[in-house]
Amino acid sequence: MERAETLGEAVGVSKACQALGVARSRLYRERAARQETEQAISAPRMHPRSLNPEEKSKVRETLNSERFQDQAPREVYATLLDEGEYLCHWRTMYRILDEFAEVRERRNQLTHPTYQKPELLASGPNQVWSWDISKLLGPVKWTYYYLYVILDIFSRYVVGWMIAPQESAALARELVQQTCEKQAIQAEQLTLHADRGSPMIAKSMAMLLADLGVTKSHSRPYISDDNPFSEAQFKTLKYRPDYPKRFGSQADARLWARDFFSWYNCEHHHSAIGLLTPADVHYGRAEQILLERQIVLQIAYQKNPERFVKGLPMPLQLPEAVWINPPKKPSQEISHIP
Repeated sequence: MERAETLGEAVGVSKACQALGVARSRLYRERAARQETEQAISAPRMHPRSLNPEEKSKVRETLNSERFQDQAPREVYATLLDEGEYLCHWRTMYRILDEFAEVRERRNQLTHPTYQKPELLASGPNQVWSWDISKLLGPVKWTYYYLYVILDIFSRYVVGWMIAPQESAALARELVQQTCEKQAIQAEQLTLHADRGSPMIAKSMAMLLADLGVTKSHSRPYISDDNPFSEAQFKTLKYRPDYPKRFGSQADARLWARDFFSWYNCEHHHSAIGLLTPADVHYGRAEQILLERQIVLQIAYQKNPERFVKGLPMPLQLPEAVWINPPKKPSQEISHIP
């Protein structure tokens, strides 16, 4: 058969087999058998010091057992040695795990929960309140007073506030309860939104809201946009021209805050609510005031129409609804006209 293969290289397999009287199938069978033998001989042999498949399987099962699944191979290695058992070196343990793509952090890791994006709608007063706590600087360094403020997001009316020497779930609970009673909140009427500070997520607060029939809502961690109304209100407060750099005492802070909230609720014409005051919107006087404004504008227009190039002026109107995180509108499909 060697002669047939040698001659086949020169004149071709068919002619060589025909000249020598050898069937081509026999030549192919013997060639295949010879190739299998050569491959078996050339295959790498297991090192005599290597673990056999059964030993490797035992090591892997041990490492992934319930007892050792959260421990590093070094820990497993040392524990087994202390118990009088040796499977292999801890470096070999790592190599065995690597063969099965199991080299990773084996301890249980902290997984952060998925927080739902708050989407809150208010179409009138006392439907959604937002509340937060802000620090006020005291007379000396590291001295603070804590301002608690509850705000109606539709009317921007501050329905409740308090200044205290510390953040306290008990004080926050008392303020919320008194404010709900003052505003005559009924069960299932109100949603109370806040961030995730300790007074906001306290169990006692959750129990109070459940007793009052108030729905609780919380911002996602580290996302200030989830509580924009309280953030904006605190900015208005701290940017007032008479806002002091420091308050001499808690009584001074309370006196200043009383004047501020009186101005904010009853005198401040808020740009987001048609330049009305929060009190006018909260207590239902907005419609009458807007009607009176329209009469004034109409008289001015009739007196000097040439000054109003866009026609009869209209007073700013109240928004129909106020959102915290309005839902995204589904993208409209664009039809292609052939």
